[in-house]
Amino acid sequence: MSVEKVRTYEECESDVRSYCRFFPFELETAENAIVTLSSGEKYIDFLSGCGSLNYGHNNNTMKEALLRYISMNGIAHTLDFYSTSKKSFIETFKKKILSPRKLDYKIQFTGPTGANAVEAALKLARKVTGRTNVIAFTNGFHGVSLGALSLTGNRANRAVAGLALHGVTRAPYDGYFGPQFDTVQWLDQMLTDPSAGIEEPAAFIVETVQGEGGLNVASIRWMRALRALASKHGALLIIDDVQAGCGRTGTFFSFESAQIVPDIVVLAKSLSGFGLPFAAVLLAPQHDVWQPGEHNGTFRGNNHAFVTAQTAIDNFWSDDSFTQSIAKNIKIMETALAKLQSATGWPSKGRGMMQGLCCPTYEIAASIRARCVQTGLILELCGPCDETIKLMPPLTIEESVLHDGLERFSEAVLSVGNLAAVSAKVRSKECTTTLG
Repeated sequence: MSVEKVRTYEECESDVRSYCRFFPFELETAENAIVTLSSGEKYIDFLSGCGSLNYGHNNNTMKEALLRYISMNGIAHTLDFYSTSKKSFIETFKKKILSPRKLDYKIQFTGPTGANAVEAALKLARKVTGRTNVIAFTNGFHGVSLGALSLTGNRANRAVAGLALHGVTRAPYDGYFGPQFDTVQWLDQMLTDPSAGIEEPAAFIVETVQGEGGLNVASIRWMRALRALASKHGALLIIDDVQAGCGRTGTFFSFESAQIVPDIVVLAKSLSGFGLPFAAVLLAPQHDVWQPGEHNGTFRGNNHAFVTAQTAIDNFWSDDSFTQSIAKNIKIMETALAKLQSATGWPSKGRGMMQGLCCPTYEIAASIRARCVQTGLILELCGPCDETIKLMPPLTIEESVLHDGLERFSEAVLSVGNLAAVSAKVRSKECTTTLG
């Protein structure tokens, strides 16, 4: 990218910008999994707007529905007034998402970010139970506004708050101490013992797959045990499905395989289907203890998002054909990552279409990312030290494009991995020579 093009961003945009530092190019157009730069170059997108573009860029069906709505002067902004587009979304969501899964949630439209929906979930859980403590888990990420940030584990993210973050107890996630350590049993013991020092919790909040924390996956057994634990101790179970929801793990909700019913579910990112800002909290009817206006926000009535969200549900979730299509893509990703794990010895991680490879160091992961950029592939890193490479292509990606992207990724991994192995051998030889 030319110095002239970069100058506007460097002179006028805050230094807080981050993705553009690793991907120093200018985006212009996009279709499904292909992004075209202002230079005309094409890239395969394995980032999908951090999970906000599960149905790809500029899905034609959603685009046409939105353009029709705009062309008829459909109302764009309604706060929480009733609107025809909101009603259509609610009815479609209930009919095609909630009812088939025997779920009876009420829907709360929050401010249009996952973090704001998390804030609402926290406030509601504390209001319902009359308790203040919330139990969150190691390597969890729930947003960077103050309430959500108190739940987020990453030390660097938390440090920016500039004040102490209270009201949260951190507990070990499934497998944090290895497969033999039952973290739910440990939690039960701590909560049962009145002298353990943990306040009774208002809620447990958890991601079934930790998208930013390193693609750690909660087992079905663990999720069921956590559901039972929350009920036993009079706490609510909140599932943060902001990144893992809307089909990313193969089913609409990421917790479906565990056959549990959370008290509260947080949705955002791909809920709009089109990359438009949109978030919601699903809550069990008995927990709807809000007074009017107790949690509000100017942009909780995004009617453009209602239109595209309804279209996405109609188009992709009316039957099980989309689920079957995702399953095929999941298998392709699993096969490619298994081969890389065998070749490198580095573990593959994740579930569904949010999978990746855990590298020995951040430096190796960053080198692989840089190599991918050179070959026309966009992806990101995650994990405590950004040591895990995360692959999140659109769920709708064409099979040929998925194979192409995975081949580019594999080439980058093997290229950098071989260099890392040679470098390690050289260092080992130098060390042996010195000691000798």
